[in-house]
Amino acid sequence: MTQFDDLIRMQAAVQDRSILSLFDTADRAQTFSAQTGEMLFDFSKTNLDRDTIDALLALVDAADVPARRDAMFAGEKINETEDRAVLHTALRNLDGGAVMVDGADVMPGVHDTLDRMRGFADQIRSSDITDVVNIGIGGSDLGPAMAVQALSPYHDGPRCHFVSNVDGAHISDTLRGLDAKTTLVIVASKTFTTIETMTNARTARAWMTENGGDPAKQFAALSTAQDKTSDFGIDADQVFGFEDWVGGRYSVWGPIGLSLMIAIGPRAFDAFLRGGQAMDRHFCAAAPHENMPMLLALVGIWHNQICGYATRAVLPYDQRLGQLPDYLQQLEMESNGKSTLMDGTTAPYHTGPVVWGAAGTNGQHAFYQLIHQGTRVIPCEFLIAANGHEPDLTHHHKLLIANCLAQSEALMRGRSLQEASELMAAKGLTGAELDRQARHRVFPGNRPSTTLSYPLLDPFTLGQIIALYEHRVFVEGVILGINSYDQWGVELGKELATSLQPIVEGAAPATDKDGSTAALVAFIAKHAD
Repeated sequence: MTQFDDLIRMQAAVQDRSILSLFDTADRAQTFSAQTGEMLFDFSKTNLDRDTIDALLALVDAADVPARRDAMFAGEKINETEDRAVLHTALRNLDGGAVMVDGADVMPGVHDTLDRMRGFADQIRSSDITDVVNIGIGGSDLGPAMAVQALSPYHDGPRCHFVSNVDGAHISDTLRGLDAKTTLVIVASKTFTTIETMTNARTARAWMTENGGDPAKQFAALSTAQDKTSDFGIDADQVFGFEDWVGGRYSVWGPIGLSLMIAIGPRAFDAFLRGGQAMDRHFCAAAPHENMPMLLALVGIWHNQICGYATRAVLPYDQRLGQLPDYLQQLEMESNGKSTLMDGTTAPYHTGPVVWGAAGTNGQHAFYQLIHQGTRVIPCEFLIAANGHEPDLTHHHKLLIANCLAQSEALMRGRSLQEASELMAAKGLTGAELDRQARHRVFPGNRPSTTLSYPLLDPFTLGQIIALYEHRVFVEGVILGINSYDQWGVELGKELATSLQPIVEGAAPATDKDGSTAALVAFIAKHAD
């Protein structure tokens, strides 16, 4: 028996009931929602009722989520497989007190690094630098790239570009058209050994040297390996480190966010941090039944572990949040894509879901067909701002809002065969053809969704959103009994790539490789120039 068995039995008893029927009480939307500041999380368009919510909240107590949360914020080493604290929250602890790790307060170092970042950002913003190229991968790329796009209305600094893929096309296309004399390159790698990042960094350094730039002055590093950054030729004053208690996918709040700070300025970056800090305080203070991260996590547990829905679609109705689904893919799937529990046993249930999505309304003309009429139920998570940044295009934003709300309503409401038949009859169809055409226009409905709404996508709000999802990952991980803060699953492929490189280069035989890999190496070698 697992901790979810009682909930699975409850779900089986109510799985066929209509979500729409749950709105027979006038206060459902208010009861099944949570608010912090001016942000609203509505989960009323799900199959949850008071009994199931109470049962889910019992999981929070059973897993001792509040104590685990407090341990994280206190600097205890909750990343047990790596013997590390988990303190990305300290990076946005602008107004809080001391945070202790191994008996030492980490906050003076956090504030010192932030002050150095502010000074460097102001220096770059007032210089002749026109473009910034951030070279990183994974958390060193996805977070700042997503945030820079999301906050583009606040850009008043140099243009920002992001290179992550070791495919030469990525850096070639990025550098083409830039002026090497007015470009700053930021190399983001904690260890300064990440092979993709360092390969791209060396290419960028050669490009700058060959085209009249000065790498000694125009390179910065986000790394703790100052011996390696020095060997690379980067001045210590332009190196910004962060501790091992900041995981890559949680690192946009500190030095990894330097490109964002340069783009929007230190003041706006501080507002971004304050948004994250505000969500931290809500997460720590709000009761579970009013706690937005806990409720978002419990909805996720209900849909994935209880209902068996294997994926979730993140659907921001904001073009500037177009990279949020990609960011959340790493945040959630690298964190909770595990099959081993904290005690070393194999999980007897599915853990993290597949996370995907795209900005609305583009997705409506791509994959919404499957969401509405496909054979699999896909819970949807909508995001929508009450206001856009273009006052002269308010009619666009109202249409965007109408589309967002219409999609969640349509997923819930659906269209019955009778309603579809009436539509076809109104078009003059009769008999078997009417029935055939009507069946193609039936929407099963009863498909769950949540909506996160806020006044405007500004730096503070983006900070709230990212912190909300970070804490959602934490709560789900604690309930599932896994470590959300290691990522051993990415290591094996890296190791094999290292061993394969000399084989691909023709410097070693493929004798110890399986037949498929050896044949592919031979085919590629035959056709390589």
